[in-house]
Amino acid sequence: MFPTKTDKARDELQGGQRTLSQRERALLLMADGRRSLSDFSPLFSTRDEAEQAIQTLVQRGYLQTPKVAVAPGKAVPPTPAPAQPAPLPASEPIQIATSADTFDGKRSLATTRMFLFDICERMFVRRDPKFALQMRDALREARDREAMLTIAALMLTEIEKAAGPERAESLRERIDKLLPPAELVH
Repeated sequence: MFPTKTDKARDELQGGQRTLSQRERALLLMADGRRSLSDFSPLFSTRDEAEQAIQTLVQRGYLQTPKVAVAPGKAVPPTPAPAQPAPLPASEPIQIATSADTFDGKRSLATTRMFLFDICERMFVRRDPKFALQMRDALREARDREAMLTIAALMLTEIEKAAGPERAESLRERIDKLLPPAELVH
């Protein structure tokens, strides 16, 4: 299953309209017809939970699954499951540039987006290239503060797993310093 967004999903992702949870919005951001169920599974506790969420979004009209035309009598070979990323070695330290500590520019979505791209490159490209690609694609599609927060939350969850809650919290604080206040964005 390689779900894609519907017009209803695109409307949901535009600024000002919030009817879905943050996790459901993250699914919509990532649904591009190239990602399968296994790509969405890291957002959930179990693969079944991810599958149920996708099915619910399909039933509610936010996602659609492309129909594959098959000639009569022809079998479609099963697609092999992608390999799971290797766990992070415990001895490999995770480092983040501290340039955001001295940031004294204006708060903006553009600055936040660039910081999130930077985190993605430094934290995930070598350790989990597939996740890094998903986050970069999602950042390119993010058009508002809520979408940025959704992507940041996904990245921070993975950072917390790999580098601990202190590192995730310090990055969360930096992101909060870069994002414009919610009342100025709407």
